[in-house]
Amino acid sequence: MRFRLTAFGLHLLGSACALSLVLGGLWLGWYHWPGWFLTGVTHVLWIVPVVDLVIGPALTLIIANPAKPRRELTRDIAMIATVQLVALSYGAATLWQGRPLYYAYSSDRLELVQASDLHADEIALARQQRSDLAPHWYSRVRWVWAALPENPDEAAKIVNGTLFGKGQDVIDMPRYFRPWTDGLTLLRKNLQPIGDIRYVSRNGKARLAARMQRMGLAAGERNAMIMWGNGKPLVAIFDPQSAQIRAILKGD
Repeated sequence: MRFRLTAFGLHLLGSACALSLVLGGLWLGWYHWPGWFLTGVTHVLWIVPVVDLVIGPALTLIIANPAKPRRELTRDIAMIATVQLVALSYGAATLWQGRPLYYAYSSDRLELVQASDLHADEIALARQQRSDLAPHWYSRVRWVWAALPENPDEAAKIVNGTLFGKGQDVIDMPRYFRPWTDGLTLLRKNLQPIGDIRYVSRNGKARLAARMQRMGLAAGERNAMIMWGNGKPLVAIFDPQSAQIRAILKGD
């Protein structure tokens, strides 16, 4: 039994180190709050640890028989490790493809922009026209202002395409992105009191107001804006004067 437990412990330690390295790097680089919530990646984050930290070491505990020939034992453990690596690679690839690249202010809301949202031709145009805000494979999450182009015809084309589902929204066109600070004056004008925020239930607004009071934030001021991703929205609370984000809270 001691042999089995030693093999189990070593396998669990190796799996935990590999998982922590991969998921920890993705979390620190792209998925820290509010990234993991807005992307809705919880299902992936559950599958990978179950395979790598539960099933894999448990199988090693079962098959680790000191009477088994070393060559056969090595082969069996290698097969288990291969399945684990496949699961870890799947999870890492899924998270990489859907990693947050921007939190974009557009019109009256904040929106998550993931790597999977951007087409290759738009990325190429962004690199040609605005290299400082264009996405690259190494890009970390950035806050930007997704402003409509100054040309009224181009702006109308984007708006109409979005409304009728025949074109991309401006948040999917990084060539039009501008620095976050450039949009703060307009953003301040579109802030709302918690009670006026749409897409949040009445009970949700009451909970938000109570939490804001506990945090020392004024619930009756025009200081809130909805923040969209995949699934339930969040609510960003700003300082009305400086437009600095004070908190990002769950709506419901």
